[in-house]
Amino acid sequence: MPETALPGRRAQAARNDSVILDAARQVFLRDPKAPISQVAERAGVGISALYRRYPSKEALLSRLCHDGLRRYIAEAEAAAEEPDGWKALTEFLGRVVDADVHSLTVHLAGTFTPTAEMGDDARRAGELSARLVERARETGRLRHDAVTEDLGMILECCAAIRVDDPDRTAELRRRYLAMLVGGLAAGEGPDLPGPPPRPGEMNGRWRPS
Repeated sequence: MPETALPGRRAQAARNDSVILDAARQVFLRDPKAPISQVAERAGVGISALYRRYPSKEALLSRLCHDGLRRYIAEAEAAAEEPDGWKALTEFLGRVVDADVHSLTVHLAGTFTPTAEMGDDARRAGELSARLVERARETGRLRHDAVTEDLGMILECCAAIRVDDPDRTAELRRRYLAMLVGGLAAGEGPDLPGPPPRPGEMNGRWRPS
């Protein structure tokens, strides 16, 4: 069934929201401490129009990160449909890196208070990630000492790669993801040094500073 077009005002509001969120991503990836007025300026909307959608900077930051979390969940759910467990895991990582989900994680952690809904979605994301790792392990192709918590660190390492050219950024991220994924493969070198991250060990940085 074809989608029903939104009425004029609602369609305009949806467009404004998309423009605001795109502007906010660009502004806060460059400077998480930037004032919300910079978002309005970049989006080309009045500050009052922005505040009607997002009553505070914290609300806007929360929305940005929650959108990224939802995208992560969607990609993990899509990966669950792939019958090959190793391919499911590695292609999932590639799609999440391409979607640039974790740049916001790296830059915005600790800048807002997560909502209860975000907590529920974070648990869902963790469950899906654990299942992807389990399925990859069942293929015999995942190294024995890799754990689910390693995925987040791999994704954040890739997200930290950023140059002025977006296309070059994407190329470099794919290059280093390939190196990191190679390190996940069974039989690649000696056992990893030190104990792996404990479940929840890295969550403290999400507390507002």
